[in-house]
Amino acid sequence: MISVNAICKVFDSQDGLVLDNITFQVDNHQTISIIGPSGCGKTTLLYILAGLIPPTTGHTIMTDRRHRNKKGKTAFVLQDFGLFPWKTVNQNIELGLKLQRVPAKIRKEAVERLLTDMGMPGMGARYPSQLSGGQKQRVAIARALATDPDILLMDEPFSSLDAMTREHLQNMMRDMWIKTRICYLIVTHSVEEAVFMGRRILILAGRPGRINTVIDNPDFGTPDFRLKPAFFDCQKQVRLALEKSL
Repeated sequence: MISVNAICKVFDSQDGLVLDNITFQVDNHQTISIIGPSGCGKTTLLYILAGLIPPTTGHTIMTDRRHRNKKGKTAFVLQDFGLFPWKTVNQNIELGLKLQRVPAKIRKEAVERLLTDMGMPGMGARYPSQLSGGQKQRVAIARALATDPDILLMDEPFSSLDAMTREHLQNMMRDMWIKTRICYLIVTHSVEEAVFMGRRILILAGRPGRINTVIDNPDFGTPDFRLKPAFFDCQKQVRLALEKSL
């Protein structure tokens, strides 16, 4: 579970507030999309949730999906993949497990399973330079999932990909959520992606960033969602809310 309580962020006195009184909750097994105009603090919020930068005021609680009284493990998928070019696919994916001192045999089994899940069996010996953009992003997602996180944070993970690859990976993430029910939060600039990927859509507005609207998306994850009237109706709601946030 993710609980965000009255988060404010100031980097310096000249910039002033970047985020102002951000409060929301994401329950276990739930997904949320965050969308808003450039400069409203979406990525800053994600970095605070990941523990990479501290809030100025307020606090976050990230709990284990199996034990609510324990701190949850968080994984982060970056927009630019964040792969080490001198490491193979296998070495990139197993990095977190290696840092946790997981035995080599278990690491190997986990990497092979994840490569199969990502549709990349037998590609573990390749280097990032030998992969397409979609394959690189799948490796980045596999690396994030290798440590069995409770919470997955994604910062515009598909923005640099072509439309067909982007839609394919969105479908892959949807199928993964159906299988594992992992709690995830995705930042995006795409209205369609926000609706397809989030059970709820949180719309930020202005600078400092504030929560403008939270839209419920009850048909998220259903078969053929992209073809349903509810998909287009939800997009209309998001677009109207975004217009008001500018």
